[in-house]
Amino acid sequence: MHRPLILVTNDDGITAPGVRNLVSFMNEIGEVVVVAPNSPQSGKGHAITINSTLTFEEINLEGPQKDYSLSGTPVDCVKFALDKILTRKPDIVVSGINHGANSSINVIYSGTMSAAVEAGVEGLQAIGFSLLDFSWDADFTQAKSHIQEIVKKVLKNPMPKGVVLNVNIPKLAKDEIKGIRVCKQADAKWEESFDQRVNPHGKTYFWLSGYFNNMDTSPDADEVALSEGYISVVPVKFDLTAYEYMKDLKGILE
Repeated sequence: MHRPLILVTNDDGITAPGVRNLVSFMNEIGEVVVVAPNSPQSGKGHAITINSTLTFEEINLEGPQKDYSLSGTPVDCVKFALDKILTRKPDIVVSGINHGANSSINVIYSGTMSAAVEAGVEGLQAIGFSLLDFSWDADFTQAKSHIQEIVKKVLKNPMPKGVVLNVNIPKLAKDEIKGIRVCKQADAKWEESFDQRVNPHGKTYFWLSGYFNNMDTSPDADEVALSEGYISVVPVKFDLTAYEYMKDLKGILE
């Protein structure tokens, strides 16, 4: 029986508990190859390495999968895996499990989701998984069955070209998760500020801070689904064209 080839990556680093749990979940579904950053790369978005060299090495970690660490970003990992490591295209690329949410506007900043988006750019099926728990020792196993269910269903029912999934999991016990809800990206953003401080040497420095402002109470918003105990699944497109404005813009500029 054909076992699908699954490429796994993340942005928290190859030894992060989130990705190690995801690898173990995927080992039960297919043949797994891991290409992930050798150090944390959170918040890197779709960054790629262009002004320095990359190095990689195969490392021995528990499990039947092959593990490779790369001195680059999550997007670098996907590009490098496809060009230098894999002998054929993977059937699916899964990224995560991220330590912390990538719902609503966070999808823009997320290295986890950018890796999935890059796979989509390459015409591959891809999913980014995130757990709403920043703790290093977070319990990722409570959503194992749901994660495996989503991956299996996408393998069986391929998505349209250019679409990837952004999956966020609430911080709840297994029996408290109510199910899966397909959602839209909530209208929410970070209200940010830079705290000005002075170090012991008298030098001024700044620390990014702020708060998350969710302005969307619509029932199909991902933030609402998560607050109600559901796993949110948002289909994401990397085509950023505002098609609905093209006609008006032509009337202005052409």
